Formats: sequence, structure tokens, C-alpha cells
Amino acid sequence: MANFTEDQLTQLKVALHKRYLDLQEDIRSELAHTKDIRDFDLVEYLNNIPDDVDTALVDRQINEMRELEMSLKYLSELEFGDCIDCGNAIGFERLLAHPSAQRCIECQSRYEKSFPQESNPSL
Repeated sequence: MANFTEDQLTQLKVALHKRYLDLQEDIRSELAHTKDIRDFDLVEYLNNIPDDVDTALVDRQINEMRELEMSLKYLSELEFGDCIDCGNAIGFERLLAHPSAQRCIECQSRYEKSFPQESNPSL
């Protein structure tokens, strides 16, 4: 794990939780008209999603939530803050700005150039 102070770890944990809650709220807002759907109607709704729902956006948000969950797990296991490609520290400022970052800036740049269709620029 990258060397963070206790204060930095606390700040990162708060940032991870805040981003997670923000994404939850964004998804809720996007799917606001689903609040009256009962569980057994949900499958039917998902098979016929209204045109006004941005499913690509919701999908990206859900994927980011999964990344945040992994980051919180790594943080609790003291395996947080290392780049998944090169193993170097990602950097406190980058993680604070983008809590789900899994790569350092250099590796993220290379990744985005190699896989432009798969990446959402996050520098």
C-alpha cells in the first residue's frame, strides 16, 4: 500500500464514501420514475426501459460504484493506492480527486491511448 498518513487515509475514505453516495443519488435521479415499481414488475420494467433513461450513463455509474466498493475493500485491507499496472503509488491528490482511480496518471494515459473505446478519460 502507498504510504498515507492516518489523516490522508481518513480523507480518502470520506472521499470514497461521498462519491459512492453521489453516484447513488445520480442513479436514483435518473431512474426517479421507477419508485412506484414493485419488485415483481421490475423485470418487466428493465426489459422495457423508457427512452428518457440514459442507460449508458447509469451503466458507467454502476461500474464506478463497483470500483469504489473495491477501493473501500482495499483500503480496509491496507492494499489501497498502488497502480494496478506498474505497482507504484497512485498519489494522494489523484485519489482524493478521483477516489476510484486504479492507475497512476502515466499508466492511465497509456491505457486510454491503447484502449480508447473502453476508457472514459479520468485524468
